[in-house]
Amino acid sequence: MLDWTDRHCRYFHRLISRKTWLYTEMVTTGALLHGDPTRFLQFNPAEHPLAFQLGGSHPQELANCARMIEGFGYDEVNLNVGCPSDRVQNGRFGACLMAEPELVAECVAAMQQAVSIPVTVKCRIGIDDRDSYEELAHFVATVADAGCSTFIVHARKAWLSGLSPKQNREIPPLRYDVVYQIKKDFPQLEIVLNGGITSLDQADTVMHHVDGVMVGREVYHNPYILAEVDSRFFADTRQPKSRLEIMRLMLPYIQQQLKAGVRLSNISRHILGLFHGVAGARGWRRHISENACKPGADEQVILDALNLIIH
Repeated sequence: MLDWTDRHCRYFHRLISRKTWLYTEMVTTGALLHGDPTRFLQFNPAEHPLAFQLGGSHPQELANCARMIEGFGYDEVNLNVGCPSDRVQNGRFGACLMAEPELVAECVAAMQQAVSIPVTVKCRIGIDDRDSYEELAHFVATVADAGCSTFIVHARKAWLSGLSPKQNREIPPLRYDVVYQIKKDFPQLEIVLNGGITSLDQADTVMHHVDGVMVGREVYHNPYILAEVDSRFFADTRQPKSRLEIMRLMLPYIQQQLKAGVRLSNISRHILGLFHGVAGARGWRRHISENACKPGADEQVILDALNLIIH
């Protein structure tokens, strides 16, 4: 998620779940090829398994970026064909590419030839008035023929004009039935459903019909939902960490990053939801929000906020 799932967020989420597959925020080919690639590609080894989400529409540029991504040690490269924002459309990538399945297939083929890690695609169920099941099935079949075996499908269509990205996550109705039908018609493919998942019970129900679920904003705002994922979906018998244990493990990382020149607020914004639903959560959020952005703010801000929870 743009500006959300950065390396600090992912490190924090990995402390909660050892098994969940984590994804970077979407980064464009231009940012990697013409900017500072290390800024976008660096990550902590503890984040594995980890996928890099890439935006672009030029096959050779995507192939070059895929090589860079593999070289940095990522476990997967995911091509985003689902983001509906204006700035994405202006760069000719994201959801607008669903209108060009042959081009997406070229991109996937070029990336597949460049790397040995899996190349996956994230898409919508349709765009604008091009939202028939036949068009979606044609898109999936065309891209699968190019070598993609995993599709992460946001179960909403995207309106490329008239709706903001936020509205595109809320207004178009969820159509899980469409994603379920894709799995039925393409049983050889791995189909992962995205959109509207707010609990593990709901995820469990959905996974009777598809191979996996991707959860975004619910995990960001209520990250401790990840605590039971390993035991419930991966047969991990280890006891989940408590919220306090997670913060004790997070503090050394915060101290290390502060020494490297990272501002506390760049890290602390990702942990605000950890105590969601717990007594004292409002004080935790307020104390961090009010103090982490101050000059010289350090880990003491977090320790003081923890005391509000403990007491």
